[in-house]
Amino acid sequence: MNSTLTEADIQTQLAKLGTLRSAIAQAIVGQEAVVEQLLIGLLAGGHCLLEGVPGLGKTLLVRSLGQALELQFRRVQFTPDLMPSDILGTELLEEDHGTGHRHFRFQPGPIFTNLLLADELNRTPPKTQAALLEAMQERTVSYAGVTHTLPAPFFVLATQNPLEQAGTYPLPEAQLDRFLLHIRVDYPSENEERDILAQTTGTRHSDVPSVMHGEEVLALQARVREVHFGDDLLSWVTRLVRASRPGENAPAEVRQWVKWGAGPRAGQSLVLAAKARALLHGRLAATREDIAALAAPVMRHRLLLSFAAEAEQKSADDVIAALLRSVPFAA
Repeated sequence: MNSTLTEADIQTQLAKLGTLRSAIAQAIVGQEAVVEQLLIGLLAGGHCLLEGVPGLGKTLLVRSLGQALELQFRRVQFTPDLMPSDILGTELLEEDHGTGHRHFRFQPGPIFTNLLLADELNRTPPKTQAALLEAMQERTVSYAGVTHTLPAPFFVLATQNPLEQAGTYPLPEAQLDRFLLHIRVDYPSENEERDILAQTTGTRHSDVPSVMHGEEVLALQARVREVHFGDDLLSWVTRLVRASRPGENAPAEVRQWVKWGAGPRAGQSLVLAAKARALLHGRLAATREDIAALAAPVMRHRLLLSFAAEAEQKSADDVIAALLRSVPFAA
């Protein structure tokens, strides 16, 4: 732990996380689990894929997060005709009217921001998807032999609609692996939906206050790395990830329903996400509950299911639930 920080400094940082959640709640009704997972992705320094039907407030949620964090926010609506240069940027030919000298100047695209909402990512062709996902991984953009560094913090939230398949380009498994979390946005409860109707059809507008700036986000991301993660937890995560791969020693459900299991990046993501969840809950040490709570959003997009699973209408979440039962924590 950094010795230059006092216990009071750490508690002040942790208290700001509670204030951040309260600020977002002023604009978002319910969806506590979704908000928590978004904040976990932000603190862990990863990117998130949100999946849900239209009208559940995904765009409002991301915009509210940007307002509460006092970060630059941009939204890109992905379409079939979107080109990589529309996201990354392009070079413009400029002329100095005094000397007549011409030169190229790089014009940054919308990806040069702190918080990017990639709306309906699966509606754009693979070439554009790959350009975005490469920039997400490298956090740089290379154009005409020059490398441009993206701002920090840099956080991408991509959405996709699970209902419509016509005119879409599903992300390959290797590119899905670049997302730290795959977050499912479900329908609200009856009371929450009633509150949404009352809040959005009247004259009252809920403004999200700014409670945290970019430097504080970067400090908290560094703090996540310092959260204690015991060797017993590390062994459990390793066994969970390895058990997701079909083989002789895999659980019966995995051998039957999984064609391709999770790679080492799943374990890295689960450890970092569990550390971030612990910090979000005001703890400086991760627990078994943190791992169990995040196993599904970390691993559901990293499993390739077999034909037998599709025939039996089994989902990746069913496989992960079986994993948690078959690979218990060993104290």
